[in-house]
Amino acid sequence: MAENILVIEDQEEINELIALNLETLNYTVTRALDGDIGLNLSLNTRFDLIILDVMLPGIDGLQICQKLRSAGVLTPILMLTAKKSEADRVVGLEVGADDYLTKPFSVRELQARVRALLRRVAFNTQETNPTAGPDQLVFGDLSINKNKHVVTLADEEIKLTAKEFDLLLYLASSPGQVFSRDQLLSAVWGYHHSGYEHTVNSHINRLRAKLEPNASEPRYVLTVWGVGYKFYE
Repeated sequence: MAENILVIEDQEEINELIALNLETLNYTVTRALDGDIGLNLSLNTRFDLIILDVMLPGIDGLQICQKLRSAGVLTPILMLTAKKSEADRVVGLEVGADDYLTKPFSVRELQARVRALLRRVAFNTQETNPTAGPDQLVFGDLSINKNKHVVTLADEEIKLTAKEFDLLLYLASSPGQVFSRDQLLSAVWGYHHSGYEHTVNSHINRLRAKLEPNASEPRYVLTVWGVGYKFYE
């Protein structure tokens, strides 16, 4: 079945260009030209990926992203930003976007980013081979299944975005090792840019809110002051 992608972009020419070039890859594309319609579609229809412009009439892309994450919508979000608006890119990642693409962008880069995000969706939803042994990390009441991308705490599943899961898994794979924000940014997000380190902080805070009984006294995701973060040991 073809993956279903929602494009929320108010410039009709860009919206149509994105749709046409994704449909050539056999994706099913739904288009929205303003933020309110896009948000309603995002909340009431299952999509495999959302391509979301920051500047929109009505509710803007940053607010949409924040509302979707607050509502528990974990669909990967590729945010479109103006090249000059670095602040928008930083905030977009902090409120839960999985990746960003700056305007103007090439069609090939767009297609590559979409493929990469959808590969992650496919991996996250595939079932573990029942003949294989469990591929899990267990720390007290916390269990991380690396194959199914499932996290449970005291036998209750914790819903994480793709980036939250990637960050948790990276930390948990080396318990006790201290990682700087730069190291986590490079390993989990895949790029180095001054000014983006706060993205790590925001995701750490969201992880703690979901995992820790008391986020102010974390048990699993620990701060090493002046250095970075480490996982439970």
